[in-house]
Amino acid sequence: MMNRRDLIATAGALAATSALSEAAWAKAPLPPLPIETVDVDLTTEEGALAHIWSECVGSDRAGLTMREEWRLDAKRAYKEAGIKRVRFHGIFNDDEMAVRPKGAIGAAGQSFNFQNVDTVYDGVLETGMKPFVELSFMPSKLASGTANFGTYRGNITPPASLDDWKAFVALFVRHLVDRYGAAEVRQWYFEVWNEPDLGFFWSGTQQQYFELYKASVEAVRSVDPTLKVGGPATSKVQWIPEFLAYCAQNSLPVDFVSTHLYAGDNQVKVFGQAGKYTQNEIYAAAMKQVSDQIAASAYKNAELWLGEWSSDSPAMIAHIIKGCLPYLKGMSYWQVSKFEEVLVPNFIFKEGDNAWGLFSARNVARPTFNTFKLLNRLGTRRLKAEGPALASGRTGGGSAVMVWNLADAPQASGIPGANSVRKVVGEAKRYRVRLKGAKPGQAVKVSYVDMERGSPYPAWRALGSPQYPTREQLAKIRAAAELPAPQVLKLSATRELVIDLPPEGVALLELA
Repeated sequence: MMNRRDLIATAGALAATSALSEAAWAKAPLPPLPIETVDVDLTTEEGALAHIWSECVGSDRAGLTMREEWRLDAKRAYKEAGIKRVRFHGIFNDDEMAVRPKGAIGAAGQSFNFQNVDTVYDGVLETGMKPFVELSFMPSKLASGTANFGTYRGNITPPASLDDWKAFVALFVRHLVDRYGAAEVRQWYFEVWNEPDLGFFWSGTQQQYFELYKASVEAVRSVDPTLKVGGPATSKVQWIPEFLAYCAQNSLPVDFVSTHLYAGDNQVKVFGQAGKYTQNEIYAAAMKQVSDQIAASAYKNAELWLGEWSSDSPAMIAHIIKGCLPYLKGMSYWQVSKFEEVLVPNFIFKEGDNAWGLFSARNVARPTFNTFKLLNRLGTRRLKAEGPALASGRTGGGSAVMVWNLADAPQASGIPGANSVRKVVGEAKRYRVRLKGAKPGQAVKVSYVDMERGSPYPAWRALGSPQYPTREQLAKIRAAAELPAPQVLKLSATRELVIDLPPEGVALLELA
C-alpha cells in the first residue's frame, strides 16, 4: 500500500532519473525497478483515433458560468486541452429567471425573461466551446411541487402541465435559434434532464420522466427537426433498455443515448453483481454493456455519450479513455472548474481524495487538466501499440505516444474532499519503449504528469498547506502547477527509450 507521503518520496527520487537512453541505463547505477516493455509500431495504422475525451466537459450549474473565474478555466480547457463543449445543470432554475414569477401560461399570458440565459450562452461561446444543453430544472411557476436540490435549490418536480412545459421548451429553443442562428444551434446537443433515476434529481416516476422526454423532444423538434435530442442522462447506466423501448413505441427521436458512471458507483446497480470489476475496469465494461443494449434496440445508429465520469489519477484517466474508445461518441469529464453544487467547500486544496475538476478554485491547474492537455497533443490516426500506451500519428507528420503506470487509486464515491487520506496501491516502474519505424538517435520530447509534476500539491504543502492561501501564495502555487517543460532525449541505436514513472504517472513521447 502506498500512501500520499510514500508517493511524494517515490516521485522525488525519480525526478532526477525520469528518462534515460538505453546506453545511460546500462552505465548508470539506477535503483532496481520493475521493468515493463511497451511496443509501438509507428508504421502500422489501426484506423482513426477519435478524441472522445475532448468532446465535452461537465460543469456545476448555469449560474456558475457567469463568473470570471469559471470563464478563465473554460477558455484554457478549450484552448489548451481542445475541449469542444460544456454541459451543466439548471438553465431553467429560478436564479436564471427564464420564467418570471407572475401570471400563468396559456390564455392568461406567461412572462418570460431570457436575459440571464443569453448571458450564460454568450459566455460559453466566448470561451470557444459550444453548449451541450441540459433541459433542467423545473421553473417553479411550471412545477407541480417544491422539492429541490443543491445550493441553488433547483426544482426537481415534474411539470404541473406537460403542455405548458412543452410550450416553454419550444419558446426557449426558438429564442436560441433566433439569437444564435440555426446553423450554430444545430451543432449543439439537447438532453432531457439530469439523472432522473435518482430521487434527489427527479421526484417523479420513470414513466413521468419518459413523458417529459416525449414532450421535450417534440418541442425541440417543432422548432427545427434537425436538432440533436437525447437522454435519459441516468446515473449508473440505468433505464437504457426501458427508455429505448418507450421511445420506439412512441416513435420518438433518439439521436444520442446519454448516461453517467463513476468508478465508485455501486456495481450491483451497474452490473447486478458486487465487486465484478476493479475501478480501473468498470468504465469499459459498462460502456460495452450499454453499447450492446443500443445495438439490440430500434436505435442502432444512436450515439453513445458518457455524460459524466471522473478520476483524479492521470494514469487512470488514460486507461479509462483507451478502454472506452470502441464504444463512445463522446465523454464529458466532471468537471471543468470548481465544485459547489451541494456545498461551497471551505478549502481550495485538501489532503485526501480530490476527485473532481480540471481546475481547483482560483484557476489553479490540477494534474487532471495537465493530463488532458497532453492527451490533446495526440494525433488523429491510431497506431499499433502493445502495453499501457496509446499511440498516434499526426496530420502533417510526426507521432505522439502516451505511456502510463496504472495504479489502484480508489475514487471518491461521494463529495470530493470528504476523505482526508488518499490511498494508492502501486509501485514505480521503468518502461522500455520500443519504437518501430523511428530513426536511431532521433530526438524525442518527453512530458510528464503525475501527482507531483504538473500538480499544485507540492507547492501548497511547502507553504504549510494553508486553508486560505493568500494572493501571493496562490500565484506561487498556480505557477508551480503548470505543465513542466519537456525533456529532450534521443533514441538508442535499437530505437528504444527508457522512462521511469511513479504510480499514476503518465508520459507523452513526441517525435517529429
